[in-house]
Amino acid sequence: MYKVAKASEYLVITGGWIPDMKIAKKSWIFPGQSYTVVDVSPVNYTFEVQAMSAEKLPFVLPAVFTIGPRVEDEASLLKYAQLMSCHDKHSHHVTELVQGVIEGETRVLAASMTMEEIFKGTKEFKQEVFEKVQLELNQFGLLIYNANVKQLVDVRGHEYFSYLGQKTQMEAANQAKIDVAEAKMKGEIGSKLREGQTLQNAAKIDAETRIVSTQREGEGKKQEIKVTTEVKVYENEKEAEVAEANSKLAMKKAGWAKEAQVAEVEASKAVAMRDAELQKEVERMNALTQTEKLKAEFLTKATVEYETKVQEANWELYKKQKAAEAYLYQKEKEAEAQRAVAEATFYQRKQLVDGDLYARKKEAEGLIALAEAQGTQIRTLLEAFGGNYAAFRDYLMISGGMYQEIAKINADAVHGLQPKISIWTNGSGESGGDGDSSGANAMKEVAGVYKMLPPLLKTVHDQTGMLPPAWMGTFADSDPAAPTAKWI
Repeated sequence: MYKVAKASEYLVITGGWIPDMKIAKKSWIFPGQSYTVVDVSPVNYTFEVQAMSAEKLPFVLPAVFTIGPRVEDEASLLKYAQLMSCHDKHSHHVTELVQGVIEGETRVLAASMTMEEIFKGTKEFKQEVFEKVQLELNQFGLLIYNANVKQLVDVRGHEYFSYLGQKTQMEAANQAKIDVAEAKMKGEIGSKLREGQTLQNAAKIDAETRIVSTQREGEGKKQEIKVTTEVKVYENEKEAEVAEANSKLAMKKAGWAKEAQVAEVEASKAVAMRDAELQKEVERMNALTQTEKLKAEFLTKATVEYETKVQEANWELYKKQKAAEAYLYQKEKEAEAQRAVAEATFYQRKQLVDGDLYARKKEAEGLIALAEAQGTQIRTLLEAFGGNYAAFRDYLMISGGMYQEIAKINADAVHGLQPKISIWTNGSGESGGDGDSSGANAMKEVAGVYKMLPPLLKTVHDQTGMLPPAWMGTFADSDPAAPTAKWI
């Protein structure tokens, strides 16, 4: 029996005269042989692999793998025929086998990578999964024709990618706001710049238009002296440009100084320039009117007068410019002189301060040397006295004349004192010989105390000048030294 396999099929023949098995697209099937038709077309396997990253964040990885036998390798095709041909490619057994290999390798690879590495390196992650799964499928003779790893999906309760998307969206929104603000700022600046340029160009065109209009008006009024008028107008324009340039230069020089007097000079110069320009314009208009009235016969005279006025105005302007420059030069020299005086004063003060600092430094060094010498002396004396502080103190007091000074102070303290010493008796020797009673003896003691008071108060009075209170008594006026007193 002769069999021919289809384009996507192979014949697997076993039996007589075949050591193991034979793979062929067409062959004779002899008695004692059996054959099986193996379909080698690839099959799509769709999975949702649940894995966990290195940060222990779970996620779902949807993947689609296109897997089939390796038809270009006869050894792989024989291996597939031996292990897988007995099962249908769409059977649950084959699906679980392929899914187990893919899930195992994917989880191992994801556990070694962070979520950021998996998310940003999707291409590298896909390649790693592809290579590791292919190594496992080689033992079954299978080949991965295509592997499509979809976007990572959050697991419910772990919305990492949702939060990451919100973060990216907010960053993009904030960046867009910044870009809009910058664009608005550039637009406003550009608008103001264009407006300024428009005004400048308009002023320039207006000035050129006025010059052309004036030239044409002069040409119409002075047809007979066209060449002379054009020359004069050209000269006036050049002189006006020179005067304007000189005035701008003077204004810039005056602005550098930024002093009140220079500002006054600038104002006066501007007024003078404006006066000269107005005077020149008046003279020119007068000359034009006179020329129009007198025409040919007074043309020469008017031209000469006009030129004279122009020269005078230019001369006045020149003198004022030179005066302003001279004044500005004078002010600059005065400023330089003041700066030189200030520098000399600063140098003098610096020298004084340096001298004072040097003197104080030397004085401090002398005090330090004196203190060190005194310390050395004190340590030497203490060592000489064997560390006896009392003996050292007595030595210092004796050598410094402290005891003599104390004696002198005590002598001065008691000098001039004239103490009065009085001796009083209570008359105890005048008692009767017949013996007094105990009551009479007690009264004598009281009388003795009373007799003691007048001399005590008199002594206090003599020493301090104090008198006893009026209610106690007063001393007799006849003899202040008498111990008698008048008592109330």
